[in-house]
This record gives sequence, C-alpha cells and structure tokens, in this order.
Amino acid sequence: MHVIEAIKSSKKIFISLEITPPNKGQSIEDLYRVIDPLIEFNPGFISVTYHQPQVVYEERDRVIYRVPKRKKPGTVGICAAVTNRYKIDTVPHFILGGFSKFETEDALIDLHFLGIENIFAVRGDPAPGEKSFIPEQGGHRFASELVEQISNMNRGIYLEDLENAQPTNFCIGVAGYPEKHYEAPNFDKDLQYLKQKVDQGAHYIITQMFFDFQVYKNFVERGRSIGIKVPILPGIKPIISLNQLSSLPRDFHISIPSKLVESMENAKSSTEARKIGINYVKDLCQQLIDFGVPGIHIYTMGKGTATQELLTCLFK
Repeated sequence: MHVIEAIKSSKKIFISLEITPPNKGQSIEDLYRVIDPLIEFNPGFISVTYHQPQVVYEERDRVIYRVPKRKKPGTVGICAAVTNRYKIDTVPHFILGGFSKFETEDALIDLHFLGIENIFAVRGDPAPGEKSFIPEQGGHRFASELVEQISNMNRGIYLEDLENAQPTNFCIGVAGYPEKHYEAPNFDKDLQYLKQKVDQGAHYIITQMFFDFQVYKNFVERGRSIGIKVPILPGIKPIISLNQLSSLPRDFHISIPSKLVESMENAKSSTEARKIGINYVKDLCQQLIDFGVPGIHIYTMGKGTATQELLTCLFK
C-alpha cells in the first residue's frame, strides 16, 4: 500500500519507524531484534536509510585504484527481508550521491520490478570525508530533481524515448526541516525548496527530528501558508542520555529546549535522566496527537529499546 493511502486510511494514530541497515559483516538477526518488540504497535511502514560509500584509494602493483567502501550495504535487501518477515510496507531511502541519472533510473526500475512502490527521495549527506555534497558526474544536484525524475517515470516518461513505456507507481516522500536545513540561507528559502519538491510530485513529508512542539506547529503553518498541502509527518527521536544533548545538535543541526537539558542534567542518575527524556518526548508526542498530526515517524537509530519504552508510555 502507498504510504499516503495508509496514512489516510488509518483509524488510529499512524506510527512509522526508521531503521538503519546493519554494518557490513553483521547479521540481519541484529536488526530483527530491534524490530521484533516494536511490531505489536502496528507500524504503518518501516523506512530504511541509505548512505554514500566512502571512497578510498588503494595502490596495487603500482597502480592506484579508486575503491568505494560502503559501511552499511543492502538497503534493498533489507527492505525485501523486512517486508517478507513482518508483512509490513518498507520505504527505501533513495539518495543522489553515487548515482548518475541513468543509474538512478535503472535502480528505480529494479525497485519497481520488486514491487516496492514507496520511495523516500533525499539528496543525502556529503560522502564521508567531504565537507559538502558533490553530485555524481551526470547525476542530480538537488532532491527536487530526483523527485521530478521519479514523477516522470510514474507518467511513463524515461530518460530515453521508449515506445509503449510502462509507468511506474511510486509514492514519493521527501524530507522537511522544521529548524531549517543547515545549508539553506534562511528559513523562507528552505520552505521554498520544500515546496519545489512537493510541486514536482512529492506525496508526503517527513520532518527532521525536533524537540519543541511549537517548532513543528510553526513549520506546518508556514508551509501551509505558501501552498504545501501534503501530509507532514513529524519525525521524533527518543532522547535517553546526557551524551545526546550534545551529539544530536552536532550531528543533525537541531536544538534541544533548555527545559529538557536542565532536567536531564539535574538527574541524580543515568536511569533517572533516561526516564526524564522518555517522558518529555512522550508529552511532545501527545501534543502532536492533540494537534491532529497525520502520524508520528520515529527514528530508532538502530536501537529499539527506547522506541519501545516511548510507545509503551503512549499507548499502554
């Protein structure tokens, strides 16, 4: 089922999860141990992240070779395995880095043949070791261009002029940034970029994580005011440790409210700090539910215990 249809047909609050593939050499059973306890909460879909490989140069017999090394391979395989095991729709992340437009088209055709009809279209982070995003030669520079290519394929328009070309049937999700993407010059410009992705054919938006209800509310209201009408799923991350008070803002370019920071810092133990963080995010989710959000998307970051605690607090 398309994500947009699942959201609209859900009779209770719609929950979705985001997972990361296991590192190369690790077992998929490690991932199943993350997902297994979360299935009782009936997630509407599970999205699977994808990252650019790190490119290294190795000398062999006096010849320098360019060798891409991917830390977390197998996104499509993970999607197929998760769907088969849990009978849940999966949404692979599809990024720009490492793909030309023709390679993008071929990969999308493979997904289409596999029956994967949901795509999360994002530019992706810069390659490991790079300070800024560098598109592949002959590839896209912006996520809106990827959305346009997928939308064209949904209309039977391919890069080559093909006779009687069959259309694909992808439902397209894109990312939104309630606190502005760190590379955007200002919030208004960032919203214009988001609207461009929607205008090109995106069906729904998932936000970057945030920890302040008002941040999400303002983002939605300002988006609606410029004509963004698609569902906007809030992205939520359970916060459970003092280390995350610095690592999350550093890694994801978000802010954490002073109230939460002070409460966790004043905790008498790590157990108490964890409880404070879970309860704070639970209250945030309740505010979002009361606001009438179309669903809640939870970033598990490959660890399911905190997500299980959050969902248990919310629904049990």
